[in-house]
Amino acid sequence: MDPVVHFEMPYEDRERAAKFYTDVFDWQPQMLGSEMGNYMVMMTTETDKVTGRPKVPGSINGGFYKKPEDPMGHAPSFVIAVDDIKVSMKKVEAMGGKILGEPMDIPGVGRYVSFLDTEGNRVSLLQSLPPM
Repeated sequence: MDPVVHFEMPYEDRERAAKFYTDVFDWQPQMLGSEMGNYMVMMTTETDKVTGRPKVPGSINGGFYKKPEDPMGHAPSFVIAVDDIKVSMKKVEAMGGKILGEPMDIPGVGRYVSFLDTEGNRVSLLQSLPPM
């Protein structure tokens, strides 16, 4: 069973979104720079210093990205961890889903690609790098 490991939501104003989620839920933002698309990692729970995974079972962290012009990127989505991204991409397509682009490398994290499921929802796959 492949677990949901991350959520993603768009922002219009990164500072405003960070303040809202920090003030309301005590989440901790980590602002990434322009080389990472001004992505904002959002820590919703404590993580293990060695593995980087949440300490509390069932908890996930997430991130926020600049809301694109394409309406497909306007809704929250989630990321599913898979062992082999290429195999999972083939399964998505075989079951009627559509892969959106090519997998991209996220430094220090792994390989990532988004897809549309059979209902038109944008979801993503993540093949993590092996633990160090």
